[in-house]
Amino acid sequence: MRAALKRYLPRYLLGLAILLVALGHSAKLYQIPFINHMDAIIYDTKVRLTMPQSVDQRVVILDIDEKSLAEQGRWPWGRDKLSTLMNKLFDDYGVRQVGFDVVFAEPDASSGLKSLESLAKRELRDAGGFQSALRELRPQLDFDARFAASLKNRPIVLGYYFSSKEGGTSSGAISPPVFPAGAFTGRRIAFTNWFSFGGNLPEFQSAAASGGHFNPLVDFDGISRRVPLLVEYKGQYYESLSLAMVRNLLGSAQVIPGYPDDGGGSYSGMEWLDLKTPAGGTMRIPVDENAATLIPYRGYQGSFKYVSVTDVLAGRTPKEELAGRVIIVGTTAPGLMDLRATPVGAAYPGVEVHANLIAGMLDNSIKHKPPYILGADVLLVLMTGAVMVFLLPMLSPLRATIVGFIVVLFLVSINMTFWHVENVVLPLASSMIAIILLYAMNMSWGYFVESRTKRQLTGLFGQYVPPELVEEMSRDPENYSMAGRKAELTVLFSDVRGFTTISEGLEPEELATLMNEYLGAMTVVVRKHRGTLDKYIGDAIMAFWGAPVDDPEHAKNAVLTGLEMAVALKELNVHLLTRGWPELKIGVGVNTGPMTVGDMGSPVRQSYTVMGDAVNLGSRLEGITKQYGVGFIAGETTRELLKNEFVFRELDRVRVKGKVDPVGIYEPVGEEGKVDKDDLDEIKIWNQALRAYRSQDWDQAEVALMNLNRIKPRYLYELYGERITHLRTNPPGEGWDGVTTFETK
Repeated sequence: MRAALKRYLPRYLLGLAILLVALGHSAKLYQIPFINHMDAIIYDTKVRLTMPQSVDQRVVILDIDEKSLAEQGRWPWGRDKLSTLMNKLFDDYGVRQVGFDVVFAEPDASSGLKSLESLAKRELRDAGGFQSALRELRPQLDFDARFAASLKNRPIVLGYYFSSKEGGTSSGAISPPVFPAGAFTGRRIAFTNWFSFGGNLPEFQSAAASGGHFNPLVDFDGISRRVPLLVEYKGQYYESLSLAMVRNLLGSAQVIPGYPDDGGGSYSGMEWLDLKTPAGGTMRIPVDENAATLIPYRGYQGSFKYVSVTDVLAGRTPKEELAGRVIIVGTTAPGLMDLRATPVGAAYPGVEVHANLIAGMLDNSIKHKPPYILGADVLLVLMTGAVMVFLLPMLSPLRATIVGFIVVLFLVSINMTFWHVENVVLPLASSMIAIILLYAMNMSWGYFVESRTKRQLTGLFGQYVPPELVEEMSRDPENYSMAGRKAELTVLFSDVRGFTTISEGLEPEELATLMNEYLGAMTVVVRKHRGTLDKYIGDAIMAFWGAPVDDPEHAKNAVLTGLEMAVALKELNVHLLTRGWPELKIGVGVNTGPMTVGDMGSPVRQSYTVMGDAVNLGSRLEGITKQYGVGFIAGETTRELLKNEFVFRELDRVRVKGKVDPVGIYEPVGEEGKVDKDDLDEIKIWNQALRAYRSQDWDQAEVALMNLNRIKPRYLYELYGERITHLRTNPPGEGWDGVTTFETK
């Protein structure tokens, strides 16, 4: 654990730094513009992917379009046309409500009434007929009065605008405030504050049922995503056009601010507005910290039916298209400049923004960004970031990619669940950017740092150990070096029998091909069992187990390698014989014991190898395999470690050249449970013969050897038969230990 912590500590620290930066942004300790920009893009994408894209028939946009300007003249039109329009809409078409996304700020003098009144006061003041005619014509020529009369006692909501320009001059009149000054004292609500307004003529505003502002909020990137339902002007609070129209539809519903802490909590924000109808019903509209609501876009431009004003004035519009509908009068004519940048269009008609809000309020489909979302965002960033910080350094690139994908899928699933099920907008950019950065950092670290370490290890050990061991070493490179150390290891030597004769019978090219195929096949077996290839010595192979990577089963893997080399050699010999080349036979010696392992040699040439008495004994064991007619001999220490896992045939006790103490030598037969019963019976009889031999019971030993030769003749049995013949004539005496001494290597 401590080694892993030390290895991964730099990545943990760097990952935690990335996570803390993302957490600080999510907790609003500071704001990172790039993350805000990405959140805006994600929000806009979700809007576009999930909007219904159907036409809402309840709201109709009465459009002052280019066609209307061409037929009726340039804007503004005479108020007589507008009064005619109102009368047609309510009397002829039976509309439910009309809202204006335009302002009537100046009197209409197009009728010439002012000029006639001036004449009546001066040149024609004594002309009785003129004065009488003027009195009769005045009601028809006072277009403003006619328009005001058409507004009176009808569900008509006028629009106006606020200005943020300090020192600006207000004009016209606006509807009374929804809340008086001081209504939100003690509440932490960041209302949008305005400094002046452009309203309608007082007689129009007083005649209309209500009024509301049509100012959207423009976000940092110039996109309109919200409209403030309540704004502050000189300490009083005024409603938006869409809210005023919905209240009017509900019978002048009362607006009640919604506070989640009414039960006695300390939170002082407002999260919703309740519209309470005279009948006792309630409509809830979510708002954010600015008392603004997100615009629930139904689709791209055209999500509501557009009807040209001139067609209504001319009576060309079928009655059923407008009857019972909510009408918003606005303009899409480019010259009138009521186009806005929105998530669903770069030049989106402002009038359709109000239509979307009205439909969203009626459908209760407006998304919400409550204050608790901040805590949810921080928690998700912390949870997913912590998983990435502490898990990714320990994983391979493939597994890290899978984990990253799962975490991203989890985040997107949670986010879309909030969006669809709860109508809640949950930020996503902080957690996503944190995950991407953490993934990229870990992948970069793996490529630039760990791959360099791996290349270094490959340069040091690649020619000795299998690639999978290099991969294992690269996970903890600090624990591996070429420095010499003492350890219990297992060494293997193998050699081709009669190699000199074989080499003399082949051409040089053939001999090279033969040896390449042989050494290649044997090396595959060594590496398969996690062996470290020490060197090739002509036709000989030297390998060891337990270094540089620790291997608790070094003895077992070495013995398995020796057994499998014999199997691989049989397969190779079939191939060699088909090419007319000689069959190969090998001897293998394996021994376990304390050895010195490390990089050894001279400044000119060095090698990662093993040295020691146990290594020398392993070499001697390989050399004496031919003395006993076997292909594989293991030392006594190796056999003791594996006696419960492998079946061994004891061959002898020997004293090799250069050693005083004798050692037992054994032939590995196979893994325990995988050796035939006949072979086990043969070994049992052999053990009886060996015991009789060592107790100098020559007769019993000979009988046992004769039986063994009948079962399966072996050179080993002939060897011991010859020894018994010699010892009969040359008795060894009572102090004989049964050890065979070899004077040559």
